[in-house]
Amino acid sequence: MTARAQRLHPLTFVVGATKELIALLAAGVTGLVVGGLSTAFYFTLIGLAFGLVFHIATWVTFTYTVYDDRIELRRSLIGRSVKTIPRERIRGVDISVTLPHRALGLAILHVDAGADGGEGELNAVSRQEADRLRGVLLSRVTTLDKDEKPPPREVLARMVPRWYVYAPLSGAYLLTPFALAGSLLGTLYNLGDDLGLITHKRMERLGHEAVGLPTAVVIALAITFLVAMPVMSVIVFTLFNWNFTVYERDGSVVAERGLVTRRSVSLERRRVRGVELADNPFERMAGVIRLGALVTGLSDAAHRGRLLPAAPLAVAAELGGRVLGPADLRAPGVPGPLRPHPPAARKRRVARAIAPPLGVAAIALAARQPWVASVCVVVAVLAIPLGLDRYRQLGHASDGRRLTVRSGSLRRRQAVIEHDAVVAWRIRRTLFQRRLGLATLFAAVGAGEGGYPAVDMAEDEAIAFAARITPLWVTPFLERPPPPETEVIPGGERRT
Repeated sequence: MTARAQRLHPLTFVVGATKELIALLAAGVTGLVVGGLSTAFYFTLIGLAFGLVFHIATWVTFTYTVYDDRIELRRSLIGRSVKTIPRERIRGVDISVTLPHRALGLAILHVDAGADGGEGELNAVSRQEADRLRGVLLSRVTTLDKDEKPPPREVLARMVPRWYVYAPLSGAYLLTPFALAGSLLGTLYNLGDDLGLITHKRMERLGHEAVGLPTAVVIALAITFLVAMPVMSVIVFTLFNWNFTVYERDGSVVAERGLVTRRSVSLERRRVRGVELADNPFERMAGVIRLGALVTGLSDAAHRGRLLPAAPLAVAAELGGRVLGPADLRAPGVPGPLRPHPPAARKRRVARAIAPPLGVAAIALAARQPWVASVCVVVAVLAIPLGLDRYRQLGHASDGRRLTVRSGSLRRRQAVIEHDAVVAWRIRRTLFQRRLGLATLFAAVGAGEGGYPAVDMAEDEAIAFAARITPLWVTPFLERPPPPETEVIPGGERRT
């Protein structure tokens, strides 16, 4: 079938105008301040007309064409440009739906071809066209029939509403009230300053009034803010991860999430090289873990590779096994039991935990600041349990098909990687590691962050672990080849 150029949905300009509504309102407010109501009306009218003309011109001059081996995006608004994305390099196709898009039955299609292939975006296509293009671009068979229905999907996991209360455990969403309050106060201050409502005397009077508040009022405000932190974190977490669903369709793993803006991320199963489980001490105590996919060539892997933002450990382990395929995945989602690292690693973990505060204490004593040195010594004593926990979290294992490495305490990370995904090994031994007979083994993978370390392994075990997984790479460097066989022939000559 001959490929033909297609345009975006005709309602593209409506979406663009909706996005610029805030800017138009700002222009109207500016006109109102400068010249009154009539000026505000003209400012808004001119801005609306300019935006409408611009988006119509963009719609007319932009086309996309899907070929058997590539997709082309052509623009000719001012200068002519053609972006070509080979289909074999496409790492993922995302579909997102904002409120204006949802009201008009449209969607945004984002094509990610990794660092070498670039990116492309179709700002407004119908939902049916977005689903069709995703299936076409992620498949290796050309299917350009618009009437073809998308293949059925198999749900792998779905978030349960009670999991939203796990949001405060991660810590990231707890800062939401600070961010919202700071943004609101900054906006009010700038607006008041532009309108002349904020003066130096008024700010001084407000500061004196705030300082003079009764103690009970200050305590009440502090308690209210502390209560708002977990509540707001749950609300924001829910908005971003509402109805988080992971399903499989047509050889891809798809993760959908979001309430206001619905986002759908597609990951080709054949490019998934492993999974990563991450948590912190609070999440570990609650039995909660976060799951992500390690995908080759995926940009913004921390967000686009997310499979579960927060879920019970057993659920994450089961989903990890289903994403990777059949294998012996046991809780907490790794092959077999983890092998502990040698006792020398415990000494090094504790030493690394207490060394920074002790170093600062020494500098403080030299500077004749004994109270600073005392505080640093207390911090060093409190860091000892942290060093011990870092040692307890170290481990590695392999089940013959996949390997896993784990490290960290405040942010514990555990990677499960297919043996076939390992492209290289790197062994690092610092001066202190050599004195203790330790080494850090890095498994280089063309996915995720590019490499995952097994920290402070015994030196011999690090080499043997790599040799068991890729014997053809490592064994020639460990064993000398046997001497050539010789035989004595008549006449006393030796022949090899």
